[in-house]
Amino acid sequence: MKTAVLLLNFGEPEHPVLEEVVPFLERIFSINDRLEGRSGGAAQERAHKLAEMRAPGLVEEYRLIGGSPLRAQAVEQTTSLEAELARRGHDVVCILGMQFTEPFIVDAIRQAKAAGADQIVALPIYPLCGPSTTVAALERVEGDMRAQLWSVPVHQISGWHNHPAYLEFRANAIREVIARDELSLADPRTKLVFSAHGTPIRYIEEGSRYDVYVREFCADVARAVGASDYAIGYQNHTNRPIEWTQPDVELVINEIDADHVIVDPVSFMHEQSETLAELDHELKGKADARGIGFHRVPIHHADPGFISFLADLTVPFLRGGVPEAPSGSDRPWGECQCKPGAYCLNAK
Repeated sequence: MKTAVLLLNFGEPEHPVLEEVVPFLERIFSINDRLEGRSGGAAQERAHKLAEMRAPGLVEEYRLIGGSPLRAQAVEQTTSLEAELARRGHDVVCILGMQFTEPFIVDAIRQAKAAGADQIVALPIYPLCGPSTTVAALERVEGDMRAQLWSVPVHQISGWHNHPAYLEFRANAIREVIARDELSLADPRTKLVFSAHGTPIRYIEEGSRYDVYVREFCADVARAVGASDYAIGYQNHTNRPIEWTQPDVELVINEIDADHVIVDPVSFMHEQSETLAELDHELKGKADARGIGFHRVPIHHADPGFISFLADLTVPFLRGGVPEAPSGSDRPWGECQCKPGAYCLNAK
């Protein structure tokens, strides 16, 4: 049985030009138009207007970081995972599909069909399951499969942030920064700050457990690195007049009592504008203004340990049927509480 593993990603424009940035933003705003109670033509017009307003600032962010490396890093992940699964003796093709930039998820499905896949494993590369990331990406796979009139088994993977191997992987990245910069979390003047991508409060009110997952994950990682005192802040994108998760990470840095902060971007598995511009430039600038040493934890997107972890997640689904618990986890796969039909490690 030949399996196509679809690595699902958000996507980001590679070049700092309006021709790429405006359509990217318009696609994002279009899927969230219901947050303002709009639909149809009014929603489309609103999404386009918001995109045109936000685009110049985002273009400047991309210029600042020399263009987004997200796609190149996602391609590297995809090819590395295929090589690791092949090394383990599995007949697979790994394909990248992104929500908002090329190659789109529908392109990945077409490629899987052309490769003669007998089944699909859909794996979003989002550490924390959220409505506009993990859930939306898996729903897009379902919709695009129907549109292609292609029916093969599709195994959906959603939440995996609490897998012990992943927790240790992220904890090790923090330990590396501590060792590199000669810091100590035993020093009360050095504080660990987790920076999570924000989400509209309405999604939480509708049942999303994203904020729960953020708190759980940060508590587990903090415990692993021996940080009894830590803070969580959110990178909110308030383009609409709606309430977002709090506190903003900027507020955390403005109010924190510390000489050094170690900032870990827990929502991301690639370097992108949210890490390279929002954290390394904007947030660092706020820390610098207060005389606080800023130490950002890098994202090791293609670390062999992370690729091996992704393979461990995928292997149970390659055989079809009900998957066994992934290697190294004390939690079995169960039905996702956020995305019916998907398997996750957060099930009750």
